[in-house]
Amino acid sequence: MNIQLLIVVLLFAGALFYVARMAYKALFVKKGCGSNCKCGVDFSSIGPDKK
Repeated sequence: MNIQLLIVVLLFAGALFYVARMAYKALFVKKGCGSNCKCGVDFSSIGPDKK
């Protein structure tokens, strides 16, 4: 196996990993909307502390 083929295979594997990781994050990892609106935060354990 020559060095050029090895470089191409490594680049292809890296690109495939990158695309698969992006697809996984887009489909399966959802922890709120991510826009600082606090819509995914549970405030049920916080009591009103007005002083």
